[in-house]
Amino acid sequence: MLPDDGGRGGVTTSARYGTYAMEVLINHLLKLGARKERLEAKVFGGGAVLASLASSNVGVRNAEFVLSYLRLEGIPILANDLLESYPRKVYYFTDSGRVLVKRLNRVHNDTLYTREQRYKASLAKERVEGEVELFI
Repeated sequence: MLPDDGGRGGVTTSARYGTYAMEVLINHLLKLGARKERLEAKVFGGGAVLASLASSNVGVRNAEFVLSYLRLEGIPILANDLLESYPRKVYYFTDSGRVLVKRLNRVHNDTLYTREQRYKASLAKERVEGEVELFI
């Protein structure tokens, strides 16, 4: 959801922030038997789909974060469709690893914006907690 906590508190253990969420995801895959040297990534999104959120550059920051994180971890990116100004619908087929991405027309109502604002407000009220185990 967000690349970082915006400088509010250093290292955080909330899965809403990039580094922690990626560590949780990778650690879970490893627990299920994946081998880190065989991991591959396909990344999509980061579009500036809501004009009202454009000033915070969340999409750009998320795209920069994921590309940097995967490069640092040595995880190759097999496909990507990042940034631009349209929402996407992503279909991922787990049995084959195939991905279809459908670029959607811009939505001109405020339903999504209203939901995101409510969710953002609820996150601000939640206590950030949890644990992470890092594999190096």
